[in-house]
Amino acid sequence: MEELLASMGEQVADPQEEAFLLFSQSIPSQSLGFIDPKASLLDICVAGRDLSIHQSPTLLSSNRKEGTTGAVVWRVTPLFAEWVASLNILTRTGILGSDSIVLELGCGVSGIVALALAPHIKKYVATDQDYVLKLLMQNIVDNSPKDSGSISRGKKHQNSKHRKSSVRKAEWSATNVELLSLDWELDSVSTLPSFLVQDQASKSEETVAGVDVIVACDCIYNDALVEPFVSTCAQICGLRSSNDKQNPTVCIVAQQLRSAEVFESWLESFDSLFNVWRIPDDLLTDALKANSGFVVHVGVLRS
Repeated sequence: MEELLASMGEQVADPQEEAFLLFSQSIPSQSLGFIDPKASLLDICVAGRDLSIHQSPTLLSSNRKEGTTGAVVWRVTPLFAEWVASLNILTRTGILGSDSIVLELGCGVSGIVALALAPHIKKYVATDQDYVLKLLMQNIVDNSPKDSGSISRGKKHQNSKHRKSSVRKAEWSATNVELLSLDWELDSVSTLPSFLVQDQASKSEETVAGVDVIVACDCIYNDALVEPFVSTCAQICGLRSSNDKQNPTVCIVAQQLRSAEVFESWLESFDSLFNVWRIPDDLLTDALKANSGFVVHVGVLRS
C-alpha cells in the first residue's frame, strides 16, 4: 500500500482546487458520454479481446423512475477496463493479483470491466440495480469461454454462498464472477455475500473480510447520487479496515468530466471520508490522461 500511495504523488488537499484544475483543461465534447445509445449490440475490443456487448436503447429511453443509465455503455468503461486489466501501478504494487477480490459499483449491463479483469483475479463481484442483471448475465456468458459453466447471481436481501474460484494460469472460467443487486439508496452492505461481511469472531486468522479493490466507472452524474454512492463506498471499505488496517480496501473511481458543480460535490463528500489521490498521467494510458475528458481517482478510507 505504501508503494502505491508513494507513486500517486501529492494527495488531493482541496476539492475546490482539484475541480478547478481539472475543468480548466481542454475537455473534448463527448455529449453525455454514451458510446452509441441507439445500438442494441456493440462490438468492442478490450485488453486484446473482441467483445460483443448487448445493451438496451429502449430501456434507456423509458420512464423508469429508479434510473435507466445502466442500460447502455459509457465511453469511460472500456477505456478504464483496458487500463485496469493491464500491467499497471495496481498490479506492480501487489494491490491487484491472482488472490484479489474486486467489487464493482454501478456496473451497468455491459460487464466489460468484469470480463477484462476477472481472468486475472480470484473473485469479481459486479453490482447494480436489479434491472440490469439479466442483460449483464447475458453479456458475461456470451463473452466467456464456452465451457465456463454457470455464473452466480445473488438474490436481493439474501447472502450468497462463496463459490470457490476456478481461476488458473492458463485458462479462465467465468464462475469467479458474481452478479448482485445493490441499490445504494435502498440496500445495506449486509446484502453482500457472506464471505465479505461475515462476523469477525467466526473467521480464522487467515480469512480477511471485505474486498481488496472497489471500482466504479461513471457513477457520478447528478447530485442526488453523490451521498448514497460515497456512503456505500465507505461502508464496503469499512468491512476491511475493521480487521486489517495494513491492507485497506482501495477505492478507484473513473469518470467523465461533465459538470464542475457535480464533480466538486462528489469530491467534497468523498474527501470527507477518504484520503484521495488523482492517478497521475505517467501511470495511465493515453486515453485517460489530462485533456482526455476523463479522470481516475484513488481513495483510501480515513482511519
